[in-house]
Amino acid sequence: MSTQTAAPAVTRSSAGARAPGRLALLIIVSAQLMLIVDGTVMNVALPHIQEGLGFSTAGLSWVINAYTLTFGGLLLLGGRAGDILGRRRMFVVGIALFTIASLVGGLATSATWLLAARVAQGVGAAMAGPNTIALISTTFTEPRQRIRALALLSAMASAGFAIGLIIGGVLTDALSWRWVLFINVPFGVAAVLLAPRHVREPERHPGRLEWPGALTATLGIGALVYGFIHASTHGWTAGETLGSLGAGVVLLVSFLLIQLRSAQPLVPLSLFKDRNRAVGYVGFLLGPAAMMSAFYFLTQFIQIVLGFGPLATGLAFLPMAGSMFAMTRVVPRLLPKIGPRPLALTGAPLMIAGLAWLTQLSTTSGYAGALLGPMILLGLGGGLTFVPLTPVIMGSVQPREAGAASGVLQTMQQIGATLGLAVLIAVFGAAVGPAGAAGTTDAAGFVHGMNAANVVSVIIALGLVVVALSFRSVRRPAPRPEPEVIIEPA
Repeated sequence: MSTQTAAPAVTRSSAGARAPGRLALLIIVSAQLMLIVDGTVMNVALPHIQEGLGFSTAGLSWVINAYTLTFGGLLLLGGRAGDILGRRRMFVVGIALFTIASLVGGLATSATWLLAARVAQGVGAAMAGPNTIALISTTFTEPRQRIRALALLSAMASAGFAIGLIIGGVLTDALSWRWVLFINVPFGVAAVLLAPRHVREPERHPGRLEWPGALTATLGIGALVYGFIHASTHGWTAGETLGSLGAGVVLLVSFLLIQLRSAQPLVPLSLFKDRNRAVGYVGFLLGPAAMMSAFYFLTQFIQIVLGFGPLATGLAFLPMAGSMFAMTRVVPRLLPKIGPRPLALTGAPLMIAGLAWLTQLSTTSGYAGALLGPMILLGLGGGLTFVPLTPVIMGSVQPREAGAASGVLQTMQQIGATLGLAVLIAVFGAAVGPAGAAGTTDAAGFVHGMNAANVVSVIIALGLVVVALSFRSVRRPAPRPEPEVIIEPA
């Protein structure tokens, strides 16, 4: 009797302990959004930063690149460290470092001071970023809840680029460029204080960091990202560009060989055996590469050609961010029923149509007639294409490999965005000629170069159709036959 009455009580208690709260999701998603937004929030403020701290034209790009390079290079190490040392611990330490670096950067009085703070931000982001995804994957164990949580996180990551431009424009116009860094402080402090109370520490998986692999991966990705960055400003045939890219390839090949022989690899190669997961990783490489023209060139087009100020420029991206976020209500309901393939096959053509529309811009184009439509198409298409990818990649990952899997995911995002931008800037430079290299391009020349870059974005986005077709379809179980009803004669 006592056993029968005690069992339900234990079951309810266990279920209650396992049921994650909305506050935990809010903490994790807000922190992830803060890290992603930081990649673009500085863009609108760059002219003000240059004026305030005396950056040279060449040095100004490193306000963005210092963060991108450090973040991208350390992601794999940060993800695996979370698996071994504790994901919540790495998340809290990373957010704390990112927050302190944001405060220090906002107080900068010299270019060197700000760049050092941006490097520290990148280190903190690499510690926290992979563990945000891993925490959700291991915290939300009920399949439907997990899909919703991961879809929301994926939407925030995808829309974060546009949201960063909006926030950057508002803060720069209303206050000063320093507030694009100060804004991180209250959110970071809140996450650091609340996470230990409301986000559970998943089970740790004892092991050791595989340092030869960690070193070759970090240096290899760093060299590759640096090569892409250098190519965007100095050309693909420059000696430093070729040397950096060559070193990156050699180091990454060495990394793969080390992983094949390692008993505790930094990135278990079994992650790529699942077809849909491997295809999802490719999607995260191509997607940001295709979208970078919309973020990088449109920001300048809106200011140079349309004459918008920082605030209006940021708000101009609101339709894209809003329509992409709206997909978080649609995708979690459809993904378990139809799988990622139909969603991506719908989203990719919408993205392509939006990018193709942007190739028709001219110096006489207006916002409502020439930009609003492409913004909405890119938001809807990006949401349908990207929001399913994180649940697909993380949905079936073993708990002990969640950090490594999310580290690979974010690494692909960073490499895709950096490579895409480098290629697009090279295309832009070739289209505008010496005037573009000298920074003296007029509005007509800028639009000509931007349209050439947008054509290449369309070509890259066509690869997303191949990605969509490569997803394995969801096989739903056949319906059970209805039981035969036998009517006996009276």
